[in-house]
Amino acid sequence: MIAGFAESFLQALAAGLLAGAIYGLMCVGLALIFGVMRVINFAHGDFMMLGMYAAWYLLTATGIQAVFGGIVGPFVAIALATPLLVLFGWLVHRTLIARVTGRRTAQLEGEGHYAQLILTLGIALILQNGGQIVFGSVLVSIRTPLSSSAWEIGPLWGDLVSIFVNKARVAAALVSVATMVLLALLIARTALGRSLRAAADNPEAATYMGIDVDRAYRVAFGLGAGITSVAGGLLALNYPFQPHIGLEYVIVMYAGVVLGGMGSIVGAFWGGMTIGLVQQLSILVLPTQLQNAAIFVVFLLIVFLRPQGLFGRLTERT
Repeated sequence: MIAGFAESFLQALAAGLLAGAIYGLMCVGLALIFGVMRVINFAHGDFMMLGMYAAWYLLTATGIQAVFGGIVGPFVAIALATPLLVLFGWLVHRTLIARVTGRRTAQLEGEGHYAQLILTLGIALILQNGGQIVFGSVLVSIRTPLSSSAWEIGPLWGDLVSIFVNKARVAAALVSVATMVLLALLIARTALGRSLRAAADNPEAATYMGIDVDRAYRVAFGLGAGITSVAGGLLALNYPFQPHIGLEYVIVMYAGVVLGGMGSIVGAFWGGMTIGLVQQLSILVLPTQLQNAAIFVVFLLIVFLRPQGLFGRLTERT
């Protein structure tokens, strides 16, 4: 009995870590937008949906799978879809979001936050219903031979315990971590990253120092959309999707961002990891239908004990 519980626990722990890495990357894209711009983007889940479809069409309609094979091809398609979503996010910000952010917000009620909420909700509805018209409602997925095979870890504890990890999920988790590391290096070590940090900390002072704050906002919005597109493509390796899938994950993204600490990129990743672990470990004691309930119980407990989040600070933005 103990061996059986240990096997179930370790299996759920492994699944939680692998799923949490993808959730963490989703949250990082949203945290980048909020951390730099302080924009609550209700359409972020739908940007992820577009990234999933972009990767799927690139894989199935351009011959990528024939050229690179069934294992490498999906990851090439996900990589190629990313700049498309970066460009899309950049254009959405330039044409729409820029109207209710930056220096223009001084003349808007609630410093533009009311307009931002309504605008991003409207974009979300347009993308969802437009996706329904263009893509249809049939479930699709980015399948790879890795999705139907697993590695065995063990046997452990004599011959009583073995853990099986899906190969596609392991590859997706590794890509998620690598993407997170590259983003952290970009933010910390490059001139672009310094301009993003300056625009986030004090937009007025950044302007006096010669930084184009509006450009920094556009870059942040585009990068956030691109990163979430990568997470969506990795998620699609194991889960089928349809045009309304963004609605299922946008609440998870916001929960992860708040758990990690508003504005913290690293914190958002660990917030997503926490959600993945809670989601998978909860099935040991709760029905599958109550997974999301378990997530928000833990969310409320952490927020109650540490309102600023796991990596947040109790400071006010200048």
